[in-house]
Parts: sequence; C-alpha cells; structure tokens
Amino acid sequence: MGTEIERKFLVRNDSWRHGARGVTCRQGYLTLDRHRLVRVRVMGDEAYLTIKAETGPIARREYEYPIPRDDAEEMLVHLCERPFIEKRRYTLLYRGIEWIIDEFSGDNEGLIVAEVELEREDQEVVLPEWAGEEVSLDPRYLNFNLIKYPYGQWPKETEER
Repeated sequence: MGTEIERKFLVRNDSWRHGARGVTCRQGYLTLDRHRLVRVRVMGDEAYLTIKAETGPIARREYEYPIPRDDAEEMLVHLCERPFIEKRRYTLLYRGIEWIIDEFSGDNEGLIVAEVELEREDQEVVLPEWAGEEVSLDPRYLNFNLIKYPYGQWPKETEER
C-alpha cells in the first residue's frame, strides 16, 4: 500500500514552461465516489489502473498498477464515465522537489494546476513564483470532480480567481 500526500496550486504565469517537456494524458473513472475511486490512465505509451481511498484532507491510500495499453484504451471507451480528463502533464524540479503541472484540455481547457507530493502532511514546501492560490482543499479541482463539473462550465468569476 502507498500513501499519496498531495498539495495543489493554481498556476499564475507561464515561467514554469522554460525547458518543460510534457506527455499527453487521458484518464477516465470507473467509479466517481470521492472516498473510493478507480481510475484508468493512458500516459504516453504507458497505461495504469489506480485505486485511491481518501484518508485525510490531502492524503489518500493509493494503489497503482501498470496494465496493457490496449486494455486501458478499451476500458476508457467502454467502461469509464464521460467526459475523460485530457491534459498534458509536465514534471519539473524546484529546490529538489518534484512538481507536476497539469495543463488541461477538452472540457477543462484553460485550467492549469501544479501538484507537489509530500512525504508528510506537515512537510514545509517552498513555493515557486509561478505557484498561485492553493486549492488542495477545494473539491472542484479533484480530477474526478472535473468530470462531473468541468472547468469550462464554471461561472466566469470563478475562472478569474
């Protein structure tokens, strides 16, 4: 069993893009229960089945398994909720800590979120200058909620946060 401890931030500018390389990611959910979810993800040439269970505000149990890409594609088409989460995922190092930046497309076009995985919930993090408002506790920014209520449908004032 693994534990994922993650904080999320909106991205305030494009300064993170210098030298960043990303991979296309498409994911769908077999279940949309906030407390227990099952996700299928195709990222580049690889595919994964992931099971998560909420254990705290920013912590989840996480089990992730590589699966054949063809199986993942079939599950996305025949078993997963719509719409899919479509994004380009970038990985960057900042002060020795790995950051993930997801630039969403499709129904969530315009949303860019930075995530940092921690070893402890109380771990201090030095924020890069491009990391804006923290949204770790805002359920709207959870990927499975972006399927139910895509960013493109949010009221205009929400988009300008």
